[in-house]
This record gives sequence, structure tokens and C-alpha cells, in this order.
Amino acid sequence: MSPLGSDLVARARRVVVTQLLVTAVVAAVFFSAELFANGTVNNAGWNALSALYGGLNSVLLALISIRGFKRANEFALSDPKKSLMILYIGAVVRFAAVIVVLGIGLGLLKLEPIAVFVGFALAQASYLMSARDRKAARGPD
Repeated sequence: MSPLGSDLVARARRVVVTQLLVTAVVAAVFFSAELFANGTVNNAGWNALSALYGGLNSVLLALISIRGFKRANEFALSDPKKSLMILYIGAVVRFAAVIVVLGIGLGLLKLEPIAVFVGFALAQASYLMSARDRKAARGPD
């Protein structure tokens, strides 16, 4: 594996761990808020599970992105067009995955919509922030 590839794997691992931590915190907040508001563990557990589902969807998208980035990196120098096509296809797959997985959670499983979206949004924000932090740490190109 090239140094760039190993750096990508290390960064990807950090992003996924950060997303998992954010997801766990969001689920705990939903659990605690419902528990203190109504005193029922059933609703609190359902809200926490809903937030967990939303956050794990974001982690799934990150893993799909990472896989695509790795594949595109392999072809970047030898076949730039193929590399770009891999990235475009990955974007379409991620977009479709969001619709399908959130549709399953909200439509089929009847999870709590606010908790699902908050879990998803905050985990996704942690993904975007970690990508932004890496660019800022490198400095201007």
C-alpha cells in the first residue's frame, strides 16, 4: 500500500470512530431527554434506537465513500477518467443509499423521525467537519 493509501486508511478510521462516538452521544441524549421528560424507558429506548439508526446510516455512507476513495486512488495516476467515474458512481450510490435506508427506517420500521434525522445529521456533520479539519491542517495548497 502506498503512503497515500495508508494515510487515507488512518484518516478514514478516525472519521468513522468520530461518527460512532457522536452517534452514541446523540442516542444517549435522546434516551436521557425522554426518560427525564416522561419517565418511561420504552419511549426513551425507542428514541435512542431511532437516533442510533440515523447515525449508523451516516457511518454506512462514510464507509461507502471510503471504499470509493480507495478504489479511485488506485486508478488516479494510471487512468484518471476511470478514477473520476468511480467517484461519480459512488456519489450516486450514496444518494440512493440515503433514500433507501432512511425510507426503511421511517416507513417500514416506523422509527421516530426527529431522532433519526438528528442522529443522521450530527453524524454527517462530524464527517464533514473532520474532512474540513484535515484540509485546514494541511494549510493552503
